[in-house]
Amino acid sequence: MQQTPTEHHVPSVDVVIPVYNEEHVLERSVITLRDFLRAQIPYEWRILIADNASTDRTLEVAKGLAARYPDDVAYLHLPQKGRGRALRTAWMASDADILSYMDVDLSTGLEAFPPLVQAIAVEGYDLATGSRLMQRSHIVRSLKREILSRGYFLMIQALFGVHFTDAQCGFKALSRQAARALLPLVQNQEWFFDTELFVLAEKNGYRIKDVPIRWIEDPDSRVNIPKTIAEDVRGLLRLRFHLPRVQPPARD
Repeated sequence: MQQTPTEHHVPSVDVVIPVYNEEHVLERSVITLRDFLRAQIPYEWRILIADNASTDRTLEVAKGLAARYPDDVAYLHLPQKGRGRALRTAWMASDADILSYMDVDLSTGLEAFPPLVQAIAVEGYDLATGSRLMQRSHIVRSLKREILSRGYFLMIQALFGVHFTDAQCGFKALSRQAARALLPLVQNQEWFFDTELFVLAEKNGYRIKDVPIRWIEDPDSRVNIPKTIAEDVRGLLRLRFHLPRVQPPARD
């Protein structure tokens, strides 16, 4: 891990990259991210590649990167698929102060990562998310994806009256304390994981910050849109009729 000497506690950050069959992009993305973190993040940090049941050479590439950069790149392998499962496993096992993740395609501009981390480390938020729906965000994506994204968020607002503005952007962070309290309540193991986590967080009194981002749609996205929509609708209805409660975070 990189470390900036200071007389105060230096926060530590885990950056998790969940992957499934991403051998073609993983090495390039990790090297790009590592170079950025070395230059821009004044905290201890680690990149953790979370491979969930890849059937190509993704795990081999991850092992190679961890061997090449043993101080700041690590990997874990899960025998089952599921982005939510990968994030839950990585975050619950981590002892970092701040837990984050981003998609392996780096669709979100990395310049938004320092503000994402600062929201937790300095500003006192419990969670932070990149938001593609903020006015200051710059987004390049198809009309179909734009309509689906805005429609999905309107559904979340109608059901729960939330204030965060983007449930599914693959660019998020939370404190270790929030993770320990909220993750045991999250049931979904796949794409609805993000939405469920953030709805539970807000409705239980956790503070969330939206961060404007630059985001470009990945034409090679592996998301099965019809399946994901069905999963999201089932998840939202489940939460609407049974929203778990947890002790709200203590405030200084």
